[in-house]
Amino acid sequence: MNQAMNAAHKLSLAVQYACDAQIMPTRAQLRRWVKSALQRDVRMTLRIVDEAEGRELNKKYRGKDYATNVLTFVYDDEQTPPGLPLSGEEILCGDVVICAPVVEREAAAQHKELLAHYAHLAIHAALHLQGHDHLNDIDAAEMEALETALMLKLHYPDPYQTTHITNG
Repeated sequence: MNQAMNAAHKLSLAVQYACDAQIMPTRAQLRRWVKSALQRDVRMTLRIVDEAEGRELNKKYRGKDYATNVLTFVYDDEQTPPGLPLSGEEILCGDVVICAPVVEREAAAQHKELLAHYAHLAIHAALHLQGHDHLNDIDAAEMEALETALMLKLHYPDPYQTTHITNG
């Protein structure tokens, strides 16, 4: 695993719950998951939305007329606010949107525990925010290996193992 992730990076996290899903992760859970993937200081807003908002955002920003599980928006033009000298480098700022109904459907279809799937998507988004991507096979393999290592470190199953069955 990347040594930089072992450093204590600072996270400023705002969480917005904009849907009425029955089961959603707590702010503390989201913070733990995102913080596990940090390679630098980050300021993030993470918003959990319903299907209508997820679809609207995906259509507006990606041109795709359906709700997707997670969207990540990086704001690399923001400067570190005065009085926040975190680590000598700029704070990375961004927004993450997770669509609760899509996450629920995926978790059920893939036989995954719902909160484990949320953990994976929070980690996935945090890595995207920091520049990781999966546009080619090499980058995808590297990102998936990193996600898997982080999930295992947090005591969740490998998110890419297709044979995982939840309790019951």
